[in-house]
This record gives sequence, C-alpha cells and structure tokens, in this order.
Amino acid sequence: MRPGFANLVKLEIVQAGNPVLRQRARALSASEIRGCEIQKLIDSMRTCMREAPGVGLAAPQVGLALQLAVIEDRAEYHKDVAESHLAERERRPVPFHVIINPAIEEVGSGTAEFFEGCLSLFGFSALVARARAVRVKCLDECGKKRVIEASGWYARILQHEIDHLNGTLYIDRMRTRSFTSMENLAQFWKGKPIGEIRHALHLETD
Repeated sequence: MRPGFANLVKLEIVQAGNPVLRQRARALSASEIRGCEIQKLIDSMRTCMREAPGVGLAAPQVGLALQLAVIEDRAEYHKDVAESHLAERERRPVPFHVIINPAIEEVGSGTAEFFEGCLSLFGFSALVARARAVRVKCLDECGKKRVIEASGWYARILQHEIDHLNGTLYIDRMRTRSFTSMENLAQFWKGKPIGEIRHALHLETD
C-alpha cells in the first residue's frame, strides 16, 4: 500500500509490461480489510471497473500488489448479446462482490474455450480454455470467510481475476494463433461458433 492511498479518488488501470502485473500479490489481514484505506480502495475499484467498463478488476491492475479483486457482471452488459451466445457461455448477471486472499480449485473435469479480453491488455483478445466450474474460498469485504461455487462465465471471471493476483495474464494461457485485435474480432469472428473458429485457425490438434 503506498502512503496516502486513502486520499486517491481516481484509479488508473496499468497495462501489460508493468512489473506489478507479474508479481504474486500479498495477502491482507482481517484488520487491514476492515480499515479505512482498503474500504476506500474497494469503492474506488468498483468505480474504476464500471467506468472501464469491465466485469472484474484486480488490485494489481491499479498498481497495488494486494490479494483483492472486485467482480460484477451487470445485466445491462448482456442486452446487446445474442441469447444463444449467453446460453453457450452460461453467462448470467453476477452482483457486485469482493474476493480477498482467494484459494481456487477446479470442480469436475469440464472445460470451456472462449475469447477473453483484459483491461490491462486493452484492445486485444484471444481464445482461452478455462475450467467450466470452480470453488473459491476467500474473505469478503468485511473480512468474513466465504465459499463461492461458480460455473460458466462467472467461473471464467473468477479464474481470470485470481490469475491476476498470482502474476498471471490470459496471454500466458491463450491459444496463441487466436490472438487478435478487438476490431478484427468483431470483423471476422463475432457470432461464429467456437468450433468453426478453431477449425479456421487450425486449432483442432493444439
């Protein structure tokens, strides 16, 4: 935590290449979590995430190597997404919440592969395979223990944000041949089934 952080109002999202994105963030104590600075940080991160907009934001993404992330997948983000795509991704609204010092485990052996982006790699996307279901043990914004059972897109968000807390970016897990600008994603791949995209990119045997 840098001195005077509690006085900061607006956060900036750091981009790939910043060393903080490659550090393992440190855990927070219960007293720190309940303290004024972390509570203000949570409020500032929620504002920053919504303004981006994004569905998750980890503390390292705003330059702080702390085991803390905020998550929210608002219903309004789904209004322009085809029902078939929401169903394929098992994507449903997720209310705002905080995860602190999370430990994650995969549930079952099922995986799903979809295009994924990141606020710290602005303007790009790639196919990333993730566990379809996970269990996360963490602390909430009050320092209370919480267990989260998640599947589908929510599970993907959790995995993505927890990766950030361990110094990992989606580009470490991506299908490298699928890496694309957002403009080309919209032009060439939007609306196409993942199987068709994999075939076009010759990913069947990867």
